[in-house]
Amino acid sequence: MIDIKLFRESPELIRESLKNRNNPLDIEPILSLDRMRRELLYECEQLKAEQNKVSAEIATKKKAKEDASDAIEAMRKLRERIKELEDKVQETDQRLRDLLLVVPNIPHTSVPIGLDETANQVVRTWGEPRTFDFEPKDHVEIGTNLDVIDFERAARLSGARFSLLKGVGARVKRGLINFMLHVHTREHGYTEIMPPYLVSSQTMEGSGQLPKFAEEAFSLSNRDLWLVPTAEVPLTNMHRDEILEEDDLPLYYTAYTPCFRSEAGSYGKDTRGMMRQHQFHKVELFKFTTPEQSWEELEKLTRDAESILQRLELPYRVVCLSTGDMGFASAKTYDIEVWLPGQNRYREISSCSNCTDFQARRANIRFRRNKKPEYVHTLNGSGLAVGRTLIALLENYQQADGSVVIPQALRPFVDGLERIEKVA
Repeated sequence: MIDIKLFRESPELIRESLKNRNNPLDIEPILSLDRMRRELLYECEQLKAEQNKVSAEIATKKKAKEDASDAIEAMRKLRERIKELEDKVQETDQRLRDLLLVVPNIPHTSVPIGLDETANQVVRTWGEPRTFDFEPKDHVEIGTNLDVIDFERAARLSGARFSLLKGVGARVKRGLINFMLHVHTREHGYTEIMPPYLVSSQTMEGSGQLPKFAEEAFSLSNRDLWLVPTAEVPLTNMHRDEILEEDDLPLYYTAYTPCFRSEAGSYGKDTRGMMRQHQFHKVELFKFTTPEQSWEELEKLTRDAESILQRLELPYRVVCLSTGDMGFASAKTYDIEVWLPGQNRYREISSCSNCTDFQARRANIRFRRNKKPEYVHTLNGSGLAVGRTLIALLENYQQADGSVVIPQALRPFVDGLERIEKVA
């Protein structure tokens, strides 16, 4: 959520931000409500000052044993009007908050301006895509031939956009999770968290999922609970309504969770295989920092995610998203895109974002510096999306005989397994 003072003092900055994001939102209703709220507060303050005078007048008259009935009647009317104004202020506050909740974060000045992904900028690449002496298959064909992925049975259980891993396929995916958590906790300094997978509407609102993305999330019909679309949601809210100490920042957290998304905004995209599913798995990286630390910490967080791909020796590139392609809560995002031979293209495997104080304002997360508490900055990124890492492993390490070699770095996490082969 953006500070209302910024709307008041720099409305053109907000309008320019929305224009660059290709967002048609009109901020005039916000400015109008803000003006109304301040007028109501001013009138309320004036009446409270008048109330103090009348109260003193009543006391004086009573002390002098004079008739104070007119003053008492005036006091009654003042109290009624003040209560009426306070109710209007409360109502206006809620209406104003509802409007502010749907305004996206302001992009950082370093973000490329553009309407969509065509304006994204490649920052760096790592590794060279492998040259095959045979026609590379995609993960669907590889996994099906090796009998480690079963899409047909998954569809029988749950419908479209689900997958079922079996045998070595399940073991390798579990090994990837342990490998990622091991690196991030032992080498990068993150504290592992195992959060709830069901969260309240307040928690979803705090991270920016509600009200904007309600249609893309799964909720329980009989309770105020939502299935987490990403571990970012509970991690953001771990310190909701808290004041942290400056000396404790930055805080680094990592969590493995299943993630649940209806993908309502992606109808018809990536319907084949495991690329875009209603249920997937991810290792999340999350940071709470001071404003001064956050931009350097974004670079470090991105490098932490990249290190997983480097150890697995999977080619990738880092892309800075344009204003029209970046996420709602983000001020700057780097996408890490892994090379997939089966698709002959790079595909996103992680998004690393600095959300500045946008989420902290929604969730009321501050830190103490000097006397007045300030809002923290929050950062998040995938370290990595586990299913897509498995896809990349299957496609990049496939062999002519249909088997798949296990990367050296992963073998200790899969009991020394060197190759995925079809069981006779």
